[in-house]
This record gives sequence, C-alpha cells and structure tokens, in this order.
Amino acid sequence: MDGKYKEIAEELFSRSLAECDMLSAPYEFPEDSPIEQLEERRQRLERQISQNVKFEPNILLRAKQELMKTGSATDLEYLKEQSQAFMDLYPKEMEREGEKEFQRVAISGEEKCGVPFTDLLDAAKCVVKALFIREKYIGLSMQSFCRTTASYLEELSDRPLDMGIYEEIPETSVTADQTVHPPVSTTHPYENQDPACMPPDLGYGCKMVNGVVHIYTNKDTMENSTELELPYPDLQDYINDMNVMMALIINGPVKSFCYRRLQYLSSKFQMHILLNEMKELAAQKKVPHRDFYNIRKVDTHIHAASCMNQKHLLRFIKRAMKKYPGEIVHVERGKGQTLMEVFQTMNLTSFDLSVDTLDMHADRNTFHRFDKFNAKYNPIGESILREIFIKTDNHVQGKYFGHIIKEVMADLEESKYQNVELRLSICGRCRDEWDKLAQWAVKHQVYSNNVRWLVQVPRLFDVYHTKKQLCNFQELLDNIFMPLFEVTIDPARHRELHLFLQHVVGLDSVDDESKPEQHCFNMESPLPVNWTVEDNPPYAYYLYYMYANMAVLNHLRRQRGFNTLVLRPHCGEAGPIHHLVSGFMLSENISHGLLLRKAPVLQYLYYLAQIGIAMSPLSNNSLFLSYHRNPLPEYLSRGLMVSLSTDDPLQFHFTKEPLMEEYSIAAQVWKLSSCDMCELARNSVLMSGFSHKVKSYWLGPHYIKEGQEGNDIRRTNVPDIRVEYRYETMCEELNLITQAIHTEELEAIHTEELEAIHTEELEAIYTEELEAIYTEELEAIHTEELEAIHTEDLAIHTEELEAIHTEELEAIHTEELEAIHTEELEAIHTEELEAVHTEELAIHTEELEAIYTEELEAIHTEELAIHTEELEAIYTEELEAIHTEELEAIHTEELEAIHTEELEAIHTEELAIHT
Repeated sequence: MDGKYKEIAEELFSRSLAECDMLSAPYEFPEDSPIEQLEERRQRLERQISQNVKFEPNILLRAKQELMKTGSATDLEYLKEQSQAFMDLYPKEMEREGEKEFQRVAISGEEKCGVPFTDLLDAAKCVVKALFIREKYIGLSMQSFCRTTASYLEELSDRPLDMGIYEEIPETSVTADQTVHPPVSTTHPYENQDPACMPPDLGYGCKMVNGVVHIYTNKDTMENSTELELPYPDLQDYINDMNVMMALIINGPVKSFCYRRLQYLSSKFQMHILLNEMKELAAQKKVPHRDFYNIRKVDTHIHAASCMNQKHLLRFIKRAMKKYPGEIVHVERGKGQTLMEVFQTMNLTSFDLSVDTLDMHADRNTFHRFDKFNAKYNPIGESILREIFIKTDNHVQGKYFGHIIKEVMADLEESKYQNVELRLSICGRCRDEWDKLAQWAVKHQVYSNNVRWLVQVPRLFDVYHTKKQLCNFQELLDNIFMPLFEVTIDPARHRELHLFLQHVVGLDSVDDESKPEQHCFNMESPLPVNWTVEDNPPYAYYLYYMYANMAVLNHLRRQRGFNTLVLRPHCGEAGPIHHLVSGFMLSENISHGLLLRKAPVLQYLYYLAQIGIAMSPLSNNSLFLSYHRNPLPEYLSRGLMVSLSTDDPLQFHFTKEPLMEEYSIAAQVWKLSSCDMCELARNSVLMSGFSHKVKSYWLGPHYIKEGQEGNDIRRTNVPDIRVEYRYETMCEELNLITQAIHTEELEAIHTEELEAIHTEELEAIYTEELEAIYTEELEAIHTEELEAIHTEDLAIHTEELEAIHTEELEAIHTEELEAIHTEELEAIHTEELEAVHTEELAIHTEELEAIYTEELEAIHTEELAIHTEELEAIYTEELEAIHTEELEAIHTEELEAIHTEELEAIHTEELAIHT
C-alpha cells in the first residue's frame, strides 16, 4: 500500500507541475473535469427535451434513460406513463415550473434580526414613521409609491393608501419569437395646432402667495372669487417632518439596525448567486430571440446639451461651416456675424478642427472641480460656440441644436431598443422661457418615440440676483411656474407649450451640490418674496417650493385630464447628507445618490421605498468618486432600484452608443452577469417617465403586479427567479418591521384586557366580601346604635358616650356618698358631731370631688380609648353591657376602699376631738 500511495502522490505532484504552466481563473475547472462534462451534457439534454417534448415524447424517455442509466423495459414503461400523466395535468405550466423553484436562504429562530427586541421595536417605529412621511408627500403630489411597501403600510394605517392603480392593458398576442413594439402614431404630435382642437378655457385666475401659486375661480375678480382647494404641504409641517427625518438618520440604535440589515441583504444576495446563478443563466438561454442587446433600456439621466459625443459634434460643426458659412448666427454690438466670421475671429478653419481642439472631454483636472467641468461645455473654450450650437434660444432660434438633437434621435430609433429622457433648462430669468422652448421644439419637429423630456432648473438665483435680473426668489418661482398654470387653465393661450408639455414627464433641480450653503432652512427663513439677499437659498428651500407648486399644478392638470409631472432632482452626488433627506421626502426618483453609502438609515429607507436612483459611474469617476469606489454594485446586490445612465456623453463617452458603453464598462469592471445587466435595464424602464401603456408593451401587460407575476421574461430577459428573489426579500424586510409593531400592539391590547379582567374580578370579590361583612354585622348587632354609628361622625358618637358615662358615674357616686354619710350621721347621735361633721363634710366633699374628678377622668380616658377601639371593631350592645359592668365593679371597689380609709381616719380624728 505504501508503494501505491507513493505512486499516487508522484502522479498528483507531476500534474500540479504541469498545471502551473496553464493560465486559468481559480474558479474554473480543467477541461477534462468529469463534473463539468456531466453538467454540460445534462444541460444539453435538458435543452433538447424542452424543445422536443411536445412533439417527440420518446426523446424524453431516451434522455431520461441515458441520464438515469435505465436499462429495463419496465422502467421505460413506467417513465413513459409518468411523463404522459404530467403532460396531461400541467401542459402549460411545465416549462415555467422549473423556474419557480430555486434555492432559498432562510433564517430560523425567534430573533431573526440580530438585535434585541426593544432595539428592533424602536428601529421599526422610526422606519415606519419615515415611510409614512414619504407616502404622505408622494401621495399629495400624485407621484408613484412602491406598491409592495404601500400594502404593508396599509396594515398599520387607519386609512387606505393610494396605490396608483392603472387601467388594465389587454395582453397582446405575442409568441416567443416575435418582438413587441408600441403602436406608432401616423401623425406627428406637433402638427395638431388647430385652436378648435384645444381644450376650452376654464376662466380661472392664478396668483402666487408666499411662493406657492393659488387658483381662483374668476381671473377678473380674484379678490372676491372662491379659491380652489388644491392641496400642498404646509411649510410648518414640512420643516417638522424634515427635523424628524434628520433626527432619525443620526439615531444610534437605528443606524446599527439598518447597517445590519443592509449587510444581511448583501450576504443573502451573494448566497443566492452562489446557489442559483446557473438556473438564472439557463432560464435566459431558454428564451428565444431575446438577449441583452434587444431588451428595452432607458437612459434616465442625460442632459440634452451634451447628449452627443465629441466626434458627432465635431462632424456637425464642420458640416454647418460648409453648408451655412454666410448665415448670421450671432450679433455683436449691434452687428451681425456669420458662422464663417465667428471662426475667422478665432483663426480657425474647418480643417483645423479636431476632437482635441474642441477640448470638451472631462479629464483628471475636473476631479472635484465643478467649475472646470462646466467650462467644458464651451467648444474650443468659447462660450459663443456653445450659444450657437447647443442652445435653444439664440439668434438662429436654436436651429443647429435642433438638428443635432434630431440626429441623436435618429440614431436611437435605428438602435430601436435604446431610449433617453433628455433634460432641457428653464432658468427662471423671464416669463417667456417656456414659450420659447416649446416654440423651438415644435418649429424644428424635435420629437421621437424614443425620447421624453425633463425640465431642469439650475439653482443659480444668486448669479441672476447679482446681475440685477431678479429682485427676489419669488420672482424666479413666478417665471418658472406661472406659464405652466396659465397653459393648463387655457391651452389655446400657449398652443406650442400645451403640445410640448404632453411629452414632458418631470422637473429636475441641478447645480453643484458641493457648494457650501450659508443658510439653514427653518421657520425663521425668509419667505420667497423676502429673499433678497445675495446668498443662494439652500437645497431644501429650492426643492420644497418646486415641489409645492408642482403638487398644486398636478391636481389642476389631473382635473383637466392632462399628464402630471414628477420631481426627479440631482441628489446625493456631493454636499451635505440632508439633500438626500429632502429627496426621500419629496422626489419620485433621484440622480446619483452616491452619499447613501455614508448613511445606512437613508440607504435602507431608499431600499424599502424602492426609490429609483439613476447612477452614472463614468461621470462620477471624473468629478467626485473613483470608479472602483462607486457603490452601484453594492446597491444592486442589496436590492435598491438602481439603473445605469450616461449623464453627459459629450464629456465622458467615446462611442456612438454611450449607454451601451456605460453598460459594457460596468460589466467588465464589476463582473456583472447577464442577469444583472438585464435587471438594471428593467429598472431603468420602471423608473422612467414613459407612459403606462408604453411600459406594458416593453415589460409585459402585467408589469405593475408584484413578484414574478409582473415579469415577462420574453420581453425583459430577467429570469423569474431573480424577480421572485427580490420580491420575497423585500417582503421579508417589511414583514420584520411590521410584525415588530404588531407584536407590541398585541401585547398592549393583551395587557389592557388582563387589567380589565383583573379589575372586574377584584371588584366582584370586594363586593362579595363587603356584602358578607355587612350581613354578619346586621345579624350580630340588631340594634339602632349601629345605624347611628354608621350615619353619624365617630367624634360625635365618642362625645355622646363620654357624656353618658360621666353622668352615670356622677349619679352612682352621689348615691353612694349620700348613703354612707347618712349612716355615719345616724351612728354619732350628737349635735356637735353633726355640726363638725357638716363643716368637715363640706370640705371633704370638695376634696373628694377634686380627687374623684381627676382619677375618674384619667381612668375614663384610658378606658374610653380602649372602648372606642372596641366599638369601632365590633359595634355590639353586648360589649357595652360588659364594659359598663366592669366599670361599675372597678369604681365600686375603688370607692369603697377610698371611703373606708378616709372614714376611718375621720372617725379617729373626731373621736380624739370628742374625747
């Protein structure tokens, strides 16, 4: 045996030397591994079975025979019967049955969260309170709230929550090998400008009061007309809720609890991948035609001014120089300049231009330098070229910018499966910005089925105020929102704007978040009409007034049947953490969210509320956070609603398809699987502003349902296993929190019931005891004195008793003395003795009365205390009788003894005198 061991060891050692020269990943098996060969063979047979089982059942039998090494005809017949019975019972569910079953990670034990129940209860209360705060603001502004979370919160609420119910979309007749596309309108949406087709004028009037627009029923007499009840959050309530949120996110036990839950979610996902990755991959391979390239993807965060890449912009500028060299594009000091003259002043020709000359790409010099990044928007460093080529409001009315945007749209339509939400700017410097923007879009037919618009508001009030363009902050709000209310009330008044707004899905707030804020937003902050200082209002100030006006606008637009807007600001890219608090309370989705990695409570809340986070790792890599430190893979593993976006392809990307470039780099750096990338793409569609009808074509008619019922792998290429895992994990977290609160409520209810029962029992027992005692007293006493004792005060009764005893004793004493003295006088039979005895008797009577009175009072006081206690305890006539007899006996004995001694002394003295 030793020789055999030696041979085996030498063989293994020689193999290890040979394998050292082979370069392979540590997690891969060698090619000659029997496990890998068997697994590959099994998968190949399973694919063959799934494709041919309906048509050739014998293939199934042969495959099972080969896998199970079945050789007998009996076994083959048994297998055939079993497979036929299964096909008869479950003909449709057979293919999906394997996908529903996957390896689940379960935690056993009573305390599943790893913290004491008291800490869990406190954390659960805080988390639920925060979720209710968000639900209140989201519901008030008609934005969408996570349906799963709402269903759990509804159990703890005393009112039904708004789930955002959509109309049912009938399922399209789609087979597995067909693509699904929304129906395309035959007419251009901007062509219908007939005033007769416009909705009628409501005749309402609008006026801004303390930074929020109020609507009145009559525009001519707004002071005397009725104000419409369009709700928006009170400033005091918002400040209070924000303070609650700020206190919550710095609470130590809550931070510990949320951090533990986030770590658990990460670990659970890693275990899920370890157990189910092969099943997820197999489910994707079973779907014909669909793969990552032909699933719907939406770039949820991209700015229109930089939606093209450098090469695209360079070619367009060269083309424009050749095609429109003599067109006047700029006016300088009252003199017009042609495009050729503009470049001549820079000493440039079309031949000189290159990507390096444009110098619009972000580099290492822009890291933490937002000012340098903004300067990169200027081609060749010249702001005049930015105005000419990437502005909507210029001397040529945004002609070049419209053309280049349409070229980007054409590329998107060609790729078919990529969609974008472009952001256009409204600065708020003047009232006609909205009309000019809408006229630009309508005039140049800037529209595509692959594009939706968001309007971004730069937080630059301090710049405009310094330039004397704005007097106060309310003027900026007035310029932004009053045109929106006017077009909602009377669309014919702003026809182009009415058409344009039908394709605007939301509002954005943009600027450098890292700029220091000099002011803290509270109730002492000046109202917008009084904000006339040079300092820029803080982030929360901007967001609140944008949200409040948007909430009122949404209610008005919903009444008219128009589309509503959502708030999707830049949030959490840099700066203080309270930006994310404002975003959590007021926004449907946010962009960036990098700072969530430093706030475990907020990150957990964003997970539970499933708030969409559009992340741009390449953009962040050049501005604020290195790529390898980006938290996107961590967010994804924990289950946050994250998606990939490009932000600024002009500054960060090189290819014609910047979104695919973003996905490819993320997949390579973070080793994302195909399922991960498809999940990111599905998230981007869910959080996008495309209509419910469009999403029902892209994701499936039941996409709003929870769990795998809302997933259609034929359209999303996301396995049901992954969707179901996300749903079950989410329900587990919500159930953990709500069950803790339910447990406390049940304990409180149980305690109250026990106290009530105990009180009733005690009252019953006490009542029975009192009745028994009272009955015994009545039966034992049967006297009128007990009734007097019960009705009169004890002090009065005591005084009466003292008076009675004193009178009785005095009467007895007087009778005794009279009897004794009478006998003495009769015995003496002398007149002298009578005279002397009469005088002495008077003296003796006074002395005896004084002595008797003191002795009797002392004796009576002691006996009366004893007697009072006895009376209070018993109240019986027998005790009084006994006590009276005892007192008479004691007094009689004492008086006899005293009288005898005194009379003997007196008689002795009298006899001596007589003698």
